[in-house]
Formats: sequence, structure tokens, C-alpha cells
Amino acid sequence: MDLFSPKLFGFFLVLTRVGAFFATAPVFSWEVLSIQMKISIAVILSLFFSILVPPPFAANPSLFEAVLLLGEETLYGLAMGIAAYCLFTVVQMAGQYIEQQMGLSMAEVLDPFSGQEGHPLGLMLEILFILLLFSSNSHLLLLQILSRSFEHYPPAVVPNLGILTESILQAGSAMLLLALQMSAPLLAAFMLLMVVLAFMARVAPETNVLFLSFPLRIGLGLLILGFFIPYLNEYLRQFANWLGRLLPL
Repeated sequence: MDLFSPKLFGFFLVLTRVGAFFATAPVFSWEVLSIQMKISIAVILSLFFSILVPPPFAANPSLFEAVLLLGEETLYGLAMGIAAYCLFTVVQMAGQYIEQQMGLSMAEVLDPFSGQEGHPLGLMLEILFILLLFSSNSHLLLLQILSRSFEHYPPAVVPNLGILTESILQAGSAMLLLALQMSAPLLAAFMLLMVVLAFMARVAPETNVLFLSFPLRIGLGLLILGFFIPYLNEYLRQFANWLGRLLPL
């Protein structure tokens, strides 16, 4: 069988985009999934998508054209995965902002998803968000986004580099903005606590405010965090909206 026959080459283009997306996208890039499972899922999805989309060429492409198109598909899949990962990291980044105010920034635990060191509070919020994601079947949004990419940009037709770069930059900006918005009420509460402690230090100079601030910051952070957790479900809706807005589709 000719390696560069139109149908077979179309399958390789689809597999390249799906594989690049799986390499960077949340859920599919986790280390808890074995390499064999990732490859199997990517091949099955590529077979499905390659049946739905028409072959990109009527004749056999040259070797140079094949390498160029495979590179473009790789860039497109990586860009989609990075943009989705930026939006997924918002919850964990908001937890890191809160940890810094609570004085827990030096605490580290093993992240079971990435296999790297992570912060306990951010990891807890990430796990809760993942549970909400799977319980509402919102993880299927990633596959839906991947399917829509083949509708708007079939194999061998991908956005230019400027659009992909702009999408990644906007996703990074949205990640910082949404994380700050999510943690803003808790940051305001910590600022108010610092004002109260500063007033206490002026009224009662003999009080060890530094020693007193540690349990107060941790207790206030845990208390407000209990009211904050139900709003993760609201961000789940925003996550779906931002995916459709930022991904190059």
C-alpha cells in the first residue's frame, strides 16, 4: 500500500492533529493514563474522524508537501491543547494565590495527574473541579472541540501561525484573569485581616501579631474556602464558554 495514498495520508493527518492535541490537552495528557491507552484512544478517534472528513488530496502528495502538512497539523493540535490546558489550570492557579496568603506556599504534595510536585490547596481544588467535570460529562467538551476543528479546518487546511499564536496568548491572559477573579474575594478578606492585625499592633504593641497572624490566616482561608467551593460549578459553565471563544475554530 502506498504510504502517501490520499485516504491513508488523510488518516495520518487526522492522527497527527489528535495526537498533538492529546499531548498537551488536560485529561488526555495525564500520566495516570498509560501510553498504550493514549495511543489506542487516539487511533480509534482518528479512524472515526478520517471517515467523516473527505481525503485532502485527489492525487498522491509529494514528500515535501506531506512533511509540511504534518507539521501544520502538529502545530494546530498543540495550539488547541495548550489553550485548553490554560483554561483548565485556572482553578489550580487560584488555589496557589490563596495558599500564598495563607502562608502555605512552601507546602508541596505529589500531583497524581502530572506526576510532579504540586501545592496541596491548589491540588484539592483541581481534584474537586475534575470530579465536577466528569460528573457532568463536561470532559466530552474536549472531544467536541476536536470534532469541530475538523468541521471548520479539515485535514491539510489549518489556521495560519498568527491565529494560533493569538489564541495561545489570549488563553494565557484569560488564565491569569480568571484565576485572579476567582480568588479575589478571598484576597480581599486577607487584606482586611491584615488591616485588622495592623490596627491591633498599634493598639497593643506588646501583642505578638506575627505569631498570631499564622493561625488566623489559615483559619480564615479554610473558612472562606468552604463558601468558595460551591462556585466551582459556576466556573464549569465559564470553562465551556471560554473553550469555544479561545480555541482556533
